[in-house]
Amino acid sequence: MTTISYPPKPVPGDRIAVISPSAGLPGLFPRPFDLGLERLRKEFGLEPVEYPTTRTMGSTPRERAADIHAAFADPDVKAVMASIGGDDQITVLPFLDRELIRANPKPFFGMSDNTSLLAFLRTTGIVGYHGATVMTALGRPVAMNPLTADSLRAALFTTGPYDLRPAERWNDVNRDWADPATFEEEPATRPGDGWTWVNADRVAEGRSWGGCLEILAWHLMADREIARELGEYDGDVLLLETSEEMPSGVEVFRTLRNMGERGFLHRFSALLMGRPKTWSFERPNSPEEGARYAAEQREAVLRAMRMYAPDTPIVFDVDFGHTDPQLVLPYGGTVRVDGPARRITVTY
Repeated sequence: MTTISYPPKPVPGDRIAVISPSAGLPGLFPRPFDLGLERLRKEFGLEPVEYPTTRTMGSTPRERAADIHAAFADPDVKAVMASIGGDDQITVLPFLDRELIRANPKPFFGMSDNTSLLAFLRTTGIVGYHGATVMTALGRPVAMNPLTADSLRAALFTTGPYDLRPAERWNDVNRDWADPATFEEEPATRPGDGWTWVNADRVAEGRSWGGCLEILAWHLMADREIARELGEYDGDVLLLETSEEMPSGVEVFRTLRNMGERGFLHRFSALLMGRPKTWSFERPNSPEEGARYAAEQREAVLRAMRMYAPDTPIVFDVDFGHTDPQLVLPYGGTVRVDGPARRITVTY
């Protein structure tokens, strides 16, 4: 069984590495990236450090791995944050020096395609943090979402329990980063309906594993960063969310079904399902179309769980995925799901 521990936390005034382990989108869209860096300095008191591939599109997996190594090996850097996600971080992992990273544990923040590095860190024995990439969470127009900022500050600088809160208002409609007008007004939001609980008659507590469902599916196919003994996940809390690619309900069901067939789903003590993103530039759904998409996804999850883990507590619409706000969750750290109290508590 892998021993997993929390890395030391930074303090205001420390240096934080900002890397692009997936796509070098800061080079194409500097405005949200530079805004995120400014907030790291002014609102969190951290000094960002960039690397050769941070703003470079088309960097090779080996080049991106070299930046990861440099960030973790530098004793003056106290935390690491991804600029944004992408779609090929799985190709970077074979070039990583696991012993170098194990010997220099640091908090890493990322989500989406960064599920790959988060899973790598967990199998290496290091707790990571799902959420808060520079361009999305920190580069939000006008101001960070208060829920995002509060959870990020707690995850960066504190240790101990932190109660998550349902978003009173949320958003999943993006505006064009290339348009300066995007950054002149707050994103439009809509009312939240709170969390939806299933099998909420018990308390579940365990270490977290999961992330973006599409990325996890690639790891299952490639057999990367999956524990050799599935018993490693017994009692853990499963975190799942879907990306702006908006996989169909059929695809979500099939992915979960295959996880069930491999022997995964019944091992987890609870499932937290992130609020699904229901809009993209390629599929600009109306609110009604988005609601139908979200309902189809929920039914797909319920169908798979009824087949393989019918008694597992489930909480839907937790704000930790590709929507706004974006709560930061420890990856490999402790998550407590208290059904009777309708409370989710993470340990930072």
